[in-house]
Amino acid sequence: MKRSALDRLVSWVGLVLAAVLLVGGVLLTVASSFINSQVATQLSAQKITMPVEAAYGTLPPADQAALAPYAGQELTTGAQAEAFADHYIQAHLNAMAGGKTYEEVSGEFIKLSKDANADQAKLKELGDLRQTMFMGATLRGMLLNAYAFGTMALIAGIAAIAAYVAAAVMLVLSILGFRHAKEATGEALAGKAAAAE
Repeated sequence: MKRSALDRLVSWVGLVLAAVLLVGGVLLTVASSFINSQVATQLSAQKITMPVEAAYGTLPPADQAALAPYAGQELTTGAQAEAFADHYIQAHLNAMAGGKTYEEVSGEFIKLSKDANADQAKLKELGDLRQTMFMGATLRGMLLNAYAFGTMALIAGIAAIAAYVAAAVMLVLSILGFRHAKEATGEALAGKAAAAE
């Protein structure tokens, strides 16, 4: 009887764990769906179309390879946002500024603007580059936020699948445990009956 009682206890714990995992899976699925929906809605509202080969054909090969799978598509996913931010915007910013960051360009502009004898044409050119760098870096940051949230949605989706699988395994193990407890009880009763004869 002790063995069957232990089997029942472990099986009930397994059922509770299966229920907890199932609830966790549902919550993770809802979170994944919600995040994906929000990312798609927010990105769609920007009406960005991924560049085609004619637009990215002069970029370095790594950038071209990252953009090619999405050529001409509407930008609606985190993966597209990451490709556009890191391999299109950043590549163009690097080319325009010779690899300098917005902060470096801005620092040069501020330093030159304080010089009373500064070449005004150079100052205007640097100011325009500074503004373009700021706008590009800002858009890039927003797109990378969408990418981060898209990645969280993907991870939540994978975790949901793992929770569902674990819940199913726990349910099967619990059913097997209850079956074993019933068999152990039957064997124990049969053994007592045989001993009584």
